[in-house]
Amino acid sequence: MIEVAVPSGTVEVSIALDAPAHPWAALALAHGAGAGMDHPFLRGAAEAFAAEGVAVLRFMFPYREAGRRMPGPAAHAVATWVAAMAAVAAHVPGVPSFAAGKSYGGRMASMAAAEGAISPAGLIYLGYPFHPPGKPEASRAEHLPLISVPQLFVEGTNDPFIQPIAQFEAAVATCQDAAVLWTAGGGHSFDVKSARRAPEAIGADIAGSVIPWLRARV
Repeated sequence: MIEVAVPSGTVEVSIALDAPAHPWAALALAHGAGAGMDHPFLRGAAEAFAAEGVAVLRFMFPYREAGRRMPGPAAHAVATWVAAMAAVAAHVPGVPSFAAGKSYGGRMASMAAAEGAISPAGLIYLGYPFHPPGKPEASRAEHLPLISVPQLFVEGTNDPFIQPIAQFEAAVATCQDAAVLWTAGGGHSFDVKSARRAPEAIGADIAGSVIPWLRARV
């Protein structure tokens, strides 16, 4: 457990650490809005990262720790990111620390970075929710150009959260240092309709595809 200083006081949230013997990088990995840190996709990703020498600290947001499914205030998520990055630095000292998150978790990391609440070596978004499905006018990208550290958007080409893709790519182009890593035919959870696969395997593959980007920045 780690303590999170939310505006109303202090709460505790669960963490889990996958750490190799000699890590060359570390990252905090946040869950999506409707799942927790033990979702098979996240477990598969964490194990694959660790196998490549990257320590991973998964954690819960306060609303999920309390058993709720709907996300709490953004301020609570930002505070949790502050605590998670501090925990990564404490548990895996001496290596660059990155922030990564599935959908909502990644967006909350971007908000924390834009506010200056966290200063990771880079940000990795696993399915950034650019806008609600079917509502491209409701963009969630206004703060992204404020972020100075490298940003990697890992996206499925069929993800309804980034359609139309041209609008999404235009938003990414406004960032200071950003790249997109595409999964052909992938949906919001990187599932491809023509190939049924377990979430653990999908998460592991996504982690593997991110490794070269991480190595280039360490």
